Amino acid sequence: MTPERSSNLCVTRAVCLTLLWLGNAHANDAAHSPAAEATRPVVAKPAVAPEAGALSPLKVKAAGEKAASSPVAQMAPKAGPALEEKAEVKPAAKADDALRTMLEKRLAGSGEVVLKTSEAAPQPVNPAPRKRRAAIEVAGHAATAKAAHEAAEHPPHWSYGGAGGPEQWSKLDPEFSKCATGSRQSPIDIRDGVKVQLDPIQFDYQLGGFRVLDNGHTIQVNVAAGNSIEVLGRRYDLVQFHFHKPAEERINGRQFDMVAHLVHKDLEGRLAVVAVLLSRGTPQPVIQAVWNNLPLERGEDIAASVAIDLNKLLPEDRRYLTYMGSLTTPPCSEGVLWMVMKSPVQMSAEQIAIFSHLYPMNARPVQPASGRLIKESN
Repeated sequence: MTPERSSNLCVTRAVCLTLLWLGNAHANDAAHSPAAEATRPVVAKPAVAPEAGALSPLKVKAAGEKAASSPVAQMAPKAGPALEEKAEVKPAAKADDALRTMLEKRLAGSGEVVLKTSEAAPQPVNPAPRKRRAAIEVAGHAATAKAAHEAAEHPPHWSYGGAGGPEQWSKLDPEFSKCATGSRQSPIDIRDGVKVQLDPIQFDYQLGGFRVLDNGHTIQVNVAAGNSIEVLGRRYDLVQFHFHKPAEERINGRQFDMVAHLVHKDLEGRLAVVAVLLSRGTPQPVIQAVWNNLPLERGEDIAASVAIDLNKLLPEDRRYLTYMGSLTTPPCSEGVLWMVMKSPVQMSAEQIAIFSHLYPMNARPVQPASGRLIKESN
């Protein structure tokens, strides 16, 4: 190698070494620059006292803001999910955890149920709506019981005219449906009776006491036990008798001033009614005894101080007409054996007027006969 070439190589090597040194120095400065520090992962370090000559926190913050605004820092990659996951827990969250731990320990010591933070705590139940519902139900049951009691004490009001008249009876209560749908209703205009040899009614009426009741529909007489009839081989006990004005039943179109219905019942609950027609004439002793004991108020009954003999209320002629019918008042139950005495009994005009003062009219209109068989004593 010639000296001239060797000299050129040395110059070249010196230049290369100088350039290499400058490159390393520049790389070292870049590695410790604020931009490079901003791109490094955040590693929590133990807190130590600041060394002498260290930058104050304000200077560090200013340097960090300056580095972040530099072009190099803006070109650096943003912090990703990995950096976010390594973020420190805030002091407030730590305080909440500490408070929750303390409460759980206290509840555990008091025997209360401790819920884990991951479990959803049940919503508190307000007992007020349940109490209100219970109170409403109790009140409803009480109202129902009261209504049932009142219905038993005070059945639906029916009358012989107006809104509660006979045409409306079936609408007042479902139990009154027979008043409209029955096919064997009473009273009827008794016509075209088949004359046959009917067995006589065996009356067994005894002298006895009685009570008089004004029930709001008629004057009713409740008699003592021991009065009965026997007809068609069946025995019926007399329960009560009452009055209608005018007479409800008619015979061949004829209507009488009043009628007394003597209601009997057998051991099986079947009813038999003897109808005694009343017409204007001489005073009737049995009816006068009843009028003498009329109660002053409706709904009250009076125990009479005398006895009556119901045989004196019957006509001397005991022939009768008979057919199957119903009660002439609600619930209009059917299956009632009717026996209407052919001969009327007289009562005075004054006696009729006394009843008229209380009940001017309490007769149900006649009902269709509907082809029923009517038998008549010959």
